[in-house]
Amino acid sequence: MHRLQELVRLHRMGVGSREVARHLGMGPNTERQYRKALMRSDLLEGSADDLPDPTLLKAAVLMHAPPKLAPQQQSSIERWRPEIEKLYDKGLGPKAILDRFRLEESGFEGKLGAIKRMVQRIRRELGPQAKDVAIPVDTAPGEVAQVDFGFAGWRWDPDTGRRRKSWVFVMVLGYSRHMYAEVVFDQRVQTWLALHQRAFAALGGVPRTIVPDNLKAAVIRAAFGVGDRVELNRSYRELARHYGFKIDPTPPYAPEKKGKVEAGVKYVKRNCLKGRDGETLEQVNRTLVRWVAEIAGTRFHGTTGKHPLQEFEAIERATLLPLPNKPYEPVLWKKATVHRDSHVVFDKRMYSVPWRLIERQVWVRATPSTVTIHFDDERIATHRRRGSGPRSTQDGHLPPERAALRHRRAR
Repeated sequence: MHRLQELVRLHRMGVGSREVARHLGMGPNTERQYRKALMRSDLLEGSADDLPDPTLLKAAVLMHAPPKLAPQQQSSIERWRPEIEKLYDKGLGPKAILDRFRLEESGFEGKLGAIKRMVQRIRRELGPQAKDVAIPVDTAPGEVAQVDFGFAGWRWDPDTGRRRKSWVFVMVLGYSRHMYAEVVFDQRVQTWLALHQRAFAALGGVPRTIVPDNLKAAVIRAAFGVGDRVELNRSYRELARHYGFKIDPTPPYAPEKKGKVEAGVKYVKRNCLKGRDGETLEQVNRTLVRWVAEIAGTRFHGTTGKHPLQEFEAIERATLLPLPNKPYEPVLWKKATVHRDSHVVFDKRMYSVPWRLIERQVWVRATPSTVTIHFDDERIATHRRRGSGPRSTQDGHLPPERAALRHRRAR
């Protein structure tokens, strides 16, 4: 709009049209278009010392010389915009919107690219929303740690005799930005729990709150919003109770809520792990220990302006919760369905439950020595974890008239 004001000022000074166009860096046709629009609104004449308000100039141009979209800029799915806006407002992305139209709108022939451009236009027109505002969070020493996994390349696994995908686990302390990192071959619950144990041991204490991503190992059902709740994995909850920390999972589709560990994972991958795909797990993890202490820990952190390891040793280590005196006994929870033989399967072994629960779902809680089975929050069976045969069966779990049949010999 300042250029329109200058256009008016130059014309009021008696400068010729071509000279005005040259001074403003616009083509003669563009200058002519603006000049005619301003003339129609009686804004071109007057004193060069008393120029019209920019909003008046803008309104005059939009009224008398509105911008025209080139044919290629006119959306081929414009008539579907109301429906797209409704679906976008419900949280659907471009691909989900396309799939919904394919399923429910027989006359829709739009492409994914057109929907993406339409959604971008809608977002621009809506402008920033309150939920889009990133709020920097300053955490107290020892208060919060964020954890996440990231793909760490392919590595040789001597146990299986083949190359496998590997993943780097990273725990970043919110105050000092000191981290723990380790590369593993899977993201199973057992691995997830063991990594936390090793991280706490390396740090010499426990942060009061752990912020995990919505990993399958950490969160069974991710739901974030009014009236919803996040159901944490029972195994993870057992670990939290033993070590005394709280679990505060990241809302789904909101990686900015765990930005510290997101940045940490990228840093580990781009720095320490870059170019190490051919190394074994043991080699990489030995290097990671040194790298965290000698490189990541001593760097000048761009956000805090301090050295992470120095801040950790000087301030944060002493504020962590102490490690429990009693060693943690790994606990695994798994949902299982009772089969027609009145048994559930866990870890390649079968365990009996009362026969009236056939085809019902139960929870199996396993420690290294025992397996207990729960239904409606009540323990209904207890077995030894290990045994000589493929199944552990208690006669009381079978119908009285059929219990003796299990002792018969095959002929």
